[in-house]
Amino acid sequence: MGISRISQALTAREILQLVEKDLRRVEECMRLESIASVDAITAINRHIQDSGGKRLRPTLVLLSTQLFGPMNDLAISMAAVVEMIHTATLVHDDVIDAAETRRGKPSTNALWGNQTSVLAGDWLYMQAFQAAVRARNFRVLDLLIGLTQLMVEGELIQLERIGKIEITETDYMELIDRKTASLFSTCARLGAMAGGASEIDEGKLGEFAWNLGIAFQLVDDVLDFTSREKILGKPVGNDLREGKVTLPLVYALQQATPQEREAVATVLREREYRTVPFSQITAILKKYHGIERAMERAESFTERARAMIQEFPESAYQRAMLSVTDLVTARDH
Repeated sequence: MGISRISQALTAREILQLVEKDLRRVEECMRLESIASVDAITAINRHIQDSGGKRLRPTLVLLSTQLFGPMNDLAISMAAVVEMIHTATLVHDDVIDAAETRRGKPSTNALWGNQTSVLAGDWLYMQAFQAAVRARNFRVLDLLIGLTQLMVEGELIQLERIGKIEITETDYMELIDRKTASLFSTCARLGAMAGGASEIDEGKLGEFAWNLGIAFQLVDDVLDFTSREKILGKPVGNDLREGKVTLPLVYALQQATPQEREAVATVLREREYRTVPFSQITAILKKYHGIERAMERAESFTERARAMIQEFPESAYQRAMLSVTDLVTARDH
């Protein structure tokens, strides 16, 4: 279901109005949790927080809570915790990928080096769990521990596949299940728990968010080929440059000629668009409709997410969750 750019902006503004006050509390909570006894860690945390971001994951926690009950301190704390865990994974990802920018600004590893950045990411993980422990809720800890294990497994799986061209759709879906969808699902489940939802409703909302997370990552991988660097906040074509074959290329490679496959393999080997220009890769994607097929796949997951959220009673927060599904597929960064 497409929406115009104007209506998208209005929808985004309406969602922001619902959570704006609470997001400020989340930001303040993150700021306080990010103060360390080691100056470098505090500086890195401030750099990351000041770099902004969509704050989609904490927003998902806040909306999920108010789908079932009033806003409360547990929801604010959990929203801060999931964003801190997400941030820690980004710090580690940038080190692994040797990324130089993040959200249009220098990455932490570019400014502080790999060793300091890895340790800062570790510190953020531990600080997030320390904040979670204060909730004195074993269910919260079970969800967060399970999530962290899945995300680390996802990173290890990705490392094993770096530079490999023989990636199947099943391989790809297994990876983004662990790296992205599991986090979205946990955000919704933590929010539902904070709002007093039943276990059945918590599970249903988690499934909604899992589908949303898959769609989000699919669109992210499409934008890596189709967006502009100024909008995306990082170099375009970066995934392939880093040795990652994502779904648009998986689809294109299913039909590509040996010469076209070798062009992709060359970029994977060289880790740059020197011998094979980026335009040659996008031409292959266009020839075999890799972008369109990946977007159709994203739409199939957003359709599932829409159907699931429509099962909940109508409210401003339910409508906001429904609108988020549109924003995920219609965004340009």
